[in-house]
Amino acid sequence: MTDPLAGLDDQQREAASALRGPVCVLAGAGSGKTRVITHRIAHGVDTGAYSPGRVMAVTFTAKAAGEMRGRLRALGVGGVAARTFHAAALAQLNYFWPQLAGDAAPTILGSKVRLLVQAADSIGLDPDPAVLRDVATRIEWRKITLRSIERYALDRPEPVGSLSLDAVVALQRAYEKLKDERRQLDFEDVLLACAGMLEAEPRVAAEVREQYRHFTVDEFQDVSPIQHRLLELWLGDRRDLCVVGDASQTIYSFAGADPAYLLDFGVRHPDARILRLERNYRSEANVVAVANALMRGRPGALELVAQRATPDVDRPTVREFADDAAEADGVAAAVADQLAQGADPRDVAVLYRANSQSASLLAALARRGIAAAVLGGARFFDIPEVRQAVMALRGASVAPSSGDLIADVRSILSSLGLTDEPPAAGGPLRDAWEARAALLRLAEEAPTGTTMRAFTDDLQMRAKDQHEVATRTVTLSTLHAAKGLEWPHVHLVGLAEGLLPIAYATTFEQIDEERRLAYVGVTRAARSLNISWARGAGRYERQVSRFVREIGTSTLDAVRARTTSARRPERAGSPTSSARPAGR
Repeated sequence: MTDPLAGLDDQQREAASALRGPVCVLAGAGSGKTRVITHRIAHGVDTGAYSPGRVMAVTFTAKAAGEMRGRLRALGVGGVAARTFHAAALAQLNYFWPQLAGDAAPTILGSKVRLLVQAADSIGLDPDPAVLRDVATRIEWRKITLRSIERYALDRPEPVGSLSLDAVVALQRAYEKLKDERRQLDFEDVLLACAGMLEAEPRVAAEVREQYRHFTVDEFQDVSPIQHRLLELWLGDRRDLCVVGDASQTIYSFAGADPAYLLDFGVRHPDARILRLERNYRSEANVVAVANALMRGRPGALELVAQRATPDVDRPTVREFADDAAEADGVAAAVADQLAQGADPRDVAVLYRANSQSASLLAALARRGIAAAVLGGARFFDIPEVRQAVMALRGASVAPSSGDLIADVRSILSSLGLTDEPPAAGGPLRDAWEARAALLRLAEEAPTGTTMRAFTDDLQMRAKDQHEVATRTVTLSTLHAAKGLEWPHVHLVGLAEGLLPIAYATTFEQIDEERRLAYVGVTRAARSLNISWARGAGRYERQVSRFVREIGTSTLDAVRARTTSARRPERAGSPTSSARPAGR
């Protein structure tokens, strides 16, 4: 194993060298937090401080856990349990439940709404599906925040759609009764049941604490009360806990996330080491200036220090359009310009607040023949054409081959429909072509001497770890789904009052959550950032977002100081639009 601390800056090295807890790493956007987490674990293993099998690294998505395992493997570290809270809790339930109850653990409920339909019927209610979806969300919030049904009724005494509070309470009771009768657990029950098991069974708690002695928790600003309680039970009286997070990226408060666990870590652990990662390696200085202006003065916000200042880089711009259609067309025109100037489609993202904004953007891009994919759609390895190709490649791996991996993969993919040139228009044919082409690129990027068997083994490992493969398409994504990702070129659309901040955000706390969403969007951009909004007309007329106004007055001088020469404004794509540098 090479020295895990090599190549880290002094802030990163200090965090990666802090092997004994409690440790809190406040990591700003683009500061290399995943690098620090994995190198810290590798350093602990390298020095003998950690045994890999006794380390648990916890994160919030299966994709992030898979990426962490992949990075650890690349550092020569195997055997670390890198999991989500739910995956870790479910594994413990499945292991201990048969020992405690003498039978298999309950099955996991596939859909709350389907069971709520049956529960509603059992008590004579007939609400529409939208109301049932809202009730399902309330159930999730109640359990995540450790509330009983009685406590829920006191804390949220409002009706849900057509259902009175009494009806909502009765429906939740019927839902729980039906679920128990069928020996099922819903997603949140997994955490509750695991926590209950650890509290009630000292032997189980002792065995878990003996197995896992060193804990690392990523995205700690997103921890909910039930997750924090479960973490405390896993730890017991142990102190080897390292948490990493950024309060400015708390965007799941509606789902129970509580940044106080991060911000008050030093209060809960008075002897904790509080370390900061404030050097932003992702974004150009102009983009960092916008991000800092947006969050300046907010609780727990870090002042990012840009490490990139490329001469002649495009300045962030704010563009105003007459309506949503003009905005979509203008953004598509700007994307087309970037592609014409040599940008890779994979390096361009269009980000927005609500899923409903994607349709007009997809249509505008398609009119220009630009292939685009909506993030959060089908996973790469679940795409039918990819499944078909992986099966064909796997079959070829046990047959005689030419020994030329690239030629063999190209031949197999060509037999399945991959041509030298992509279809002219967007749509399903272009999507299928992009998926097959992505597999060929993986073969082209494989180390010299890689066999077909090793290549297909790597594909299966990627699929298992949910290590997505980037197709050569422009990415469309909600701001929530974009968290944790980055692109060289970002178009942040819909920065108008009623969209961002969204109309139903009315309290100070809700507006602040919208601000953090905007911050996440800004900090996804590495090289260029283009912000846009549409005025609309009549009853649909909007004002520019307060966030744009705040950015403008705060960053003009900073952006000017960091820009060596102004570039011409990008083509707006509509005679009713205007473009100006951010801050004017």
